[in-house]
Order: sequence, then C-alpha cells, then structure tokens
Amino acid sequence: MEHTLETTITVNGTRVTRRVSARQHLVDFLREELGLTGAHYGCEHGVCGACTVRVDGEIVRGCLMLAVQANGRTVDTIEGLSDSGEIAGLQAAFHRRNALQCGFCTPGMLMAAQDLARTRPDATREEIREHMSGNYCRCTGYHAIVDAVEDALKQSAQTGGKR
Repeated sequence: MEHTLETTITVNGTRVTRRVSARQHLVDFLREELGLTGAHYGCEHGVCGACTVRVDGEIVRGCLMLAVQANGRTVDTIEGLSDSGEIAGLQAAFHRRNALQCGFCTPGMLMAAQDLARTRPDATREEIREHMSGNYCRCTGYHAIVDAVEDALKQSAQTGGKR
C-alpha cells in the first residue's frame, strides 16, 4: 500500500492541498496534480535544469525535491512568473535574440535568468554563463541565451527595473 500524506503548498499564489505519495517529486506534483507543465522532465537527476522552479524565493530542481518537502512552502513556476509579468523583459529578450529553438529548456533557462536578474542585476557575461551553466540546451549553443540575458539585464538597469 502506497503511503500518502496531506500536503499544502502555495503555488503561484494559490494555496492547494492534496494527498500525495510520500515519494512523488515536486515536478510530478506540479505537472500531474496541477496541470502546470512548464517545468519539464529532463534528466531526472538534477543535472539539466529543465525542471527548475522557485521554492520560497530560491530556485531548485523539481526532480530532486519531494512534493511533501514543499509542504507549507511557496512554489513559483514559469507559468506564475509569466502570468505576473515578472519575466516579461526576459521573455522579450529571448524572443528578440532567438534564444529559444525547441523550447524544452526555455522555462528552466528563464527561471535561472530571473534568479540572476534578482540577485546580480549587474552580472557580467562571464557571470551570466556561470549562473546559467546548470541549465542545458541542446539547440542554441548558449550564445543567444547569454546575449538575451545580458540584454534584459541592461534594459532593466536602464529602466530602473521597470518592465
């Protein structure tokens, strides 16, 4: 018999309570229970960054965290960041710089880029590369991604952080 636990998580500003398997990963919970499919299954080992979400303000790999570990916490997904407009500047820069192709890695890339914009808005190209290094992309070769993040950081600095 599978052990389940009642878990309450605030996801993108909405409090949800579900009975979840003690072994269910956070990315599975978000995708299967809530229909939030922006965080992708990639390597399932925390290496590729496709499952990146934000928990209590810090980015984490959703495949390495159990849903029950998020009990009582706040989780933000790419859908929430997009709906709130928080990543509008990054989305525009990714589009402008053609920093997305197949789109599989894009949500995780945007989550990581937003984290960098929040913590180091004056990051250099080298710092951008370092911060984004935990997110794999098999299509773009990263140059366009670094260009897009750099553009978005510069644009934000010029507008005083306003979108």
